Amino acid sequence: MADTSDTRTPAQIEADIRRRREVLAETLDELGVRVHPRTIMGDAKAKVAASVDNTLGRAYVGVNRAVSGITSRFTDEEGAPRLERVVPVALLVVGVVGLVAVGSQRRGRSGRRRRR
Repeated sequence: MADTSDTRTPAQIEADIRRRREVLAETLDELGVRVHPRTIMGDAKAKVAASVDNTLGRAYVGVNRAVSGITSRFTDEEGAPRLERVVPVALLVVGVVGLVAVGSQRRGRSGRRRRR
């Protein structure tokens, strides 16, 4: 059987009830703040911002690593360009740009002839 005897005085019981009410009121206030739409939106925004920052940080590191790798192929330890690697790439780029320019001129001329 349960012991139902209470040795507290009525004043002690009332004080205990007041303390429990205060704790309950604080808990309800905290829950009200947690479920408030502004709090929920703020938490969601913070999570999205942290995710974006994390993703951008990883992307920056990846791009920085790639650029450093490419740079190291075209420069020596002192930072001077390696002409034996730069010149062929430059010639290739000039050639591709020239081919694209010639191709676009030919398309432009053939289009004018058809219209006449």
